[in-house]
Amino acid sequence: MPTSTRFAVATHILTALAITDGQPVRSEDIANSVNTGAVVIRGLLSRLAEAGLTRSQLGSGGGALLAKAPEEIRLLDVYRAVEDTELFAVHRQPPLAECLVGGNILQAIGPALMRAQEAMEAELGRTTIADVVIRLNAAARA
Repeated sequence: MPTSTRFAVATHILTALAITDGQPVRSEDIANSVNTGAVVIRGLLSRLAEAGLTRSQLGSGGGALLAKAPEEIRLLDVYRAVEDTELFAVHRQPPLAECLVGGNILQAIGPALMRAQEAMEAELGRTTIADVVIRLNAAARA
């Protein structure tokens, strides 16, 4: 089952905004960079704005801007703004409780899933959009 691309695209958006030195960027221009539709970008910008990560500048020459410094935006903030916070989906229907496996599988795998979620969140919490910009610039020079 594929995962959502919202996190990767939202990180792309924020990185694009971070390299503009405070100049607003139109959703159409970001969409061109992402190679998707502007509607997709506007939807993610809305979620990012609700989380306090972006803001809009209206009028001629307007567009999206970062609401915080890139050093203050952790990838964990981005993840929480645009994704469901549960990394692992479990059964859509409850497993058969009378079955040895069905009745106990969630309790058996739960601790491992919780540790994996915590590890991922810890790593995302250590990385900022500023870090992504540094890596982006290093990749562009390579």
